[in-house]
Amino acid sequence: MTLSESAVHTLTRIAVPHGQGRARGLGPADLGVHGVEMDNLVGLGLPVVPGLTIPVGAGEELANRETAGVAIDLLEKLAVRGIWPAVRTERRPMLMHLRCSAPVPVSALPPAISVIGLSTRNVDALVEVIGRDRDIFDSWAETLRFVAENALDVDPDDLDDVVDDHRDSRARVPALLELIEESTGVAYPADPAEQLGLAARAMLARWASPRGQRTRRSLSLPEDLGIALHLRALRLGSWNESGYGSATSRDLETGGYAPHGVFHLGVRRTDPDPGPGEPLGSMPGGTAILDQIFATLEPHLRGVAQVEFEVRDRQMALLSAGAVEHPGPRAVTTLAVDLVNDHAIGRREAVAMLDPDLMQDLLHPQIKLTGSEQLLARGLPASPGAATGEIALSADTALQWAAQGRNVILVASETSPADVPALLAATAVLTSNGGLASHAAVVARGAGRPAVCGATSLRIDRAAGTVTNGDLTLAEGDIVSLNGRTGHVYRGAVTIRPAEPSAELDRLLGWADDIRRLGVRANADNAEDAATAFRLGAEGIGLCRTEHQFLGDQLPLVQRLVLADSEAEEIEAIAALTAAQEADFTDLLRVVGDRPITVRLLDAPLHEFLPADGQYRTEDEARRAADTHESNPMLGLRGVRFAMVQKRLYPAQAEALFRAWVAVSAEGLHPQLEVMIPLVSLPGELSRAIAQVHEAAASVTADTGITVPYKVGSMVETPRAALLAGSLADDADFLSFGTNDLTQLTYGFSRDDVEKTMLTHYLEHGLLTDSPFAVLDPDGVGALVSRAALLARSTKPEIKLGVCGEHGGDPSSIEYLNSVGLHYVSCSPRRVPVARLAAARAVLNAD
Repeated sequence: MTLSESAVHTLTRIAVPHGQGRARGLGPADLGVHGVEMDNLVGLGLPVVPGLTIPVGAGEELANRETAGVAIDLLEKLAVRGIWPAVRTERRPMLMHLRCSAPVPVSALPPAISVIGLSTRNVDALVEVIGRDRDIFDSWAETLRFVAENALDVDPDDLDDVVDDHRDSRARVPALLELIEESTGVAYPADPAEQLGLAARAMLARWASPRGQRTRRSLSLPEDLGIALHLRALRLGSWNESGYGSATSRDLETGGYAPHGVFHLGVRRTDPDPGPGEPLGSMPGGTAILDQIFATLEPHLRGVAQVEFEVRDRQMALLSAGAVEHPGPRAVTTLAVDLVNDHAIGRREAVAMLDPDLMQDLLHPQIKLTGSEQLLARGLPASPGAATGEIALSADTALQWAAQGRNVILVASETSPADVPALLAATAVLTSNGGLASHAAVVARGAGRPAVCGATSLRIDRAAGTVTNGDLTLAEGDIVSLNGRTGHVYRGAVTIRPAEPSAELDRLLGWADDIRRLGVRANADNAEDAATAFRLGAEGIGLCRTEHQFLGDQLPLVQRLVLADSEAEEIEAIAALTAAQEADFTDLLRVVGDRPITVRLLDAPLHEFLPADGQYRTEDEARRAADTHESNPMLGLRGVRFAMVQKRLYPAQAEALFRAWVAVSAEGLHPQLEVMIPLVSLPGELSRAIAQVHEAAASVTADTGITVPYKVGSMVETPRAALLAGSLADDADFLSFGTNDLTQLTYGFSRDDVEKTMLTHYLEHGLLTDSPFAVLDPDGVGALVSRAALLARSTKPEIKLGVCGEHGGDPSSIEYLNSVGLHYVSCSPRRVPVARLAAARAVLNAD
């Protein structure tokens, strides 16, 4: 074959043999994803099938016969120098395989062209070498059909007729060759260079076709996105000594090293499906080379490795290799620890491997879907985990059935503080109203109960005892299942996979603790939640919501205070409240030990504590409750405002806390008390509330002779407080950002309503990228936090700054808060491991 000098020059200039891309300074934009992948494999010293890449934008050059001929000569030289040191012969020609890739991963590329270089001249000799003919004719027929349709403009219907009329590929190939000659007037070429030129033209035409353009539009890819062409040698050997397969390095459930996959004897083809294949152990030459390959790949990929390979004459070479997408957090965790143990990577690299968002799947039960589940409704993923149970439409029913040992899912339009005992007794909670910051969501997350909120398509009829969505109606007592991580609710029971925390996860989190700068605390209101938080690695309690201690059996204590009609009734109610809180605080502080604990004095709106309509004991109580009615209670008489009006409340709470500290100090425990004043907007509110706390401390000291050490600070949850943080820092020892309310007040959103009325629309139409109640808004709310931190430090450089909203457990929010330089985040107990890992990842990303 005589080749022009220009063809040689062109091909030499554009063709990139596997392994030479990096040296030429080429990346995915030039080589495509697969070209870079093969380049990396050569760089790692792994055996690869000899091949070369024609970069993006240069594919038309390969469609030229002379250039294609130069490419074949170059490929042969690579093969001779590579793992198959033999020249092509008539009996064993060097056939070729052509595929493509884009600069970014694309799921709908043109199919690979299986075999180039076959002809009636060499097929019989080749079949004799292989030992059987079906595989080679199947691949040949696929190639002919694809090239005929896309490069030679043969009618697809005529091609389909040939395929339908000739089910045996040995008869189909001659029929296709005949159709091509009839349709084009020219016989299909036997020359490998001409075949390669046609194959390149077919692949480029398929990518440029209206079908390809529609695919790119559907994937939001540029319509002019180009592809690189990848040509590799396809040298065939004896059927029972050759084949192809795929393998994965680890068990995707457990993460244990356990190479598994399939192997097919014969020639690789894409259609029809060759069947289930054989176990890897049946490969000629065994699997030892796979172990060596995986030992090299896993540290490089920082992931579970998967490979495609060919075996020819008992020699293995890689066709592709990469990391398994979404292998599962347990597999990633085990792999990361194994790689550190093998000294393949360092601890920082191991911590970077695990996604904090996915780690929640290790900490909560998960639904294992089979495809046969019937979806009942979809709401907001309010609290992670999965559960199956009977529908209970009232708190009383939920408590009664739970006491009988039945799994119960509390289903309600929304919940209130009076429902907390039922929430804690239930297996999970489902509400038709409310959002991620609703009462049900917050309590469920704190208690570790799965929850789906805002399932607005549900119609709950307590009187009829039914739950309806469209034509589907369920009765109280029927079984439903829910996934609190996705927001899906299913009719009937589903398979639940239990939580899978492991020793490897504990080790990984320990390494994360060594890296992170942010402290991680937990929001916990009782001894049980605190114990859970510390077991999961919390360094202290960042938020104890004292109003939550008045739920359930103690709810009447607050009701007596709110509805008191005289000073005597008020004093009596305060005394009962103080005694109850002192006992609760004592239990809690025993668990806290010597750790820090931030106790927020009463904050919740008054309406959350009042009896439901019709449940007042007297008409006077009903009248007094009506007098407290507010149009917007979330912005009304709550937090420090109530303490300014009811001046006995905060001193009583503080005294109960200090007396509890005295009690546990006698047992050798010394919790680091931090008393927090909520919903401050005016510096004067804070200074007066702090004075009340100091008076309570002085009273306890006078009574016991013990000086209780404590700090007093302010919650920052109004924009005004953030803007006046410098003034607040004059009196405060610390500031803690309550980002739930701060988000609500900054946006002017009602957190109880916005997610069911407009948030979905905003997300679908691109007005918001995330719910601001789930992910901290860096431009608005985050800017207030950042400005407040600067102002507070300008007044008091040593002031402690933290976050106690649910954003404290969100990885994206934690990364932002780390950049602001806060001291700690606080989140629900079961999100503590997520926060620990996310705080470490924030440091790694910043570095």
